[in-house]
Amino acid sequence: MKLKIDQQADALYLALSEAPASRSEEISPGIVVDYDDQDRVVGIEMLYLSKRAPKADFHRLLFETVPEIA
Repeated sequence: MKLKIDQQADALYLALSEAPASRSEEISPGIVVDYDDQDRVVGIEMLYLSKRAPKADFHRLLFETVPEIA
């Protein structure tokens, strides 16, 4: 899994797989989901990042894994 922030494009891309995207769908304004040829999600793009999170410091990211409930 890779997270890429492109400040010039004002976008964030979360790659969930190394598989190439065969199609994309804008599921909400500025939110694009990429699918592979088997219709699995391979990536999610968020456009207009500075407007969606104007005070966010993207040089400092926190990742958290939620524990499984048995």
